[in-house]
Amino acid sequence: MNRRHLGTITVAALLACSMFSVQAAAPVTSVPQLDISRYAGQWHEIAHLPMAFQKQCVGDITARYSLDAPGKIGVLNACRTKDGSIDQAQGVARPVEGHPGRLEVRFAPEWLSWLPWVWADYWVIALDPEYQWAMVGEPGRDYLWILSREPSMERAQFEQLKAKAEAMGYDLAPLIMAAPLR
Repeated sequence: MNRRHLGTITVAALLACSMFSVQAAAPVTSVPQLDISRYAGQWHEIAHLPMAFQKQCVGDITARYSLDAPGKIGVLNACRTKDGSIDQAQGVARPVEGHPGRLEVRFAPEWLSWLPWVWADYWVIALDPEYQWAMVGEPGRDYLWILSREPSMERAQFEQLKAKAEAMGYDLAPLIMAAPLR
């Protein structure tokens, strides 16, 4: 085989591989239904992709959602830090019209709420029918949280959620475990 044919075959193989990897990842989609009154309450974080605002957290990571007013959901994130203190961040979420499984979350002050960039996508991408576990992400695949109503999760369930996230194209190599598995 001459060099020209080898080069053509190499380019064709690389193109085929890149097309396969694009086709292999399913799009990030939110759940078709979300009853926010059932979703409200406390969730324990089981694992997450690294986020700058969580780097001080070493354990007991929780998120509490409350129904504050029609179309307004209170958010209180908390975690235990290295020095043993509790760090909290209070925010607000709002539903995305026409997409029941999607919210936008803001931790910036109320007076900045008119700025579109203070709102972050919060998509529930997997949800237990009994609202006992959830997986939250966003279309850019930059962040991901695996949540449970309990402070731990069954290993088999965790592995299923990881497989679903990987099928959507999430890179889970840097996934940080925040709670034990059973």
